[in-house]
Amino acid sequence: MEQTTLKIEGMTCDHCKAAVTTALKELEGVSEVNVNVEEGTAKVSYNASSVSVLEMNEAVEEQGYDIV
Repeated sequence: MEQTTLKIEGMTCDHCKAAVTTALKELEGVSEVNVNVEEGTAKVSYNASSVSVLEMNEAVEEQGYDIV
């Protein structure tokens, strides 16, 4: 398992947290997601042979948030 921390701009509430968490967990290979709205981060545990950081970034951006 690999781990990465995505820096996300635009999250302001629990709805944002839920949207990002769901988008990431729907990706094959993602096993754990911990979103912190105050810090603007999502810590993700994933299988690098199944999903890439680029795919995770795209899933977050599709929800309307920006990756920094």
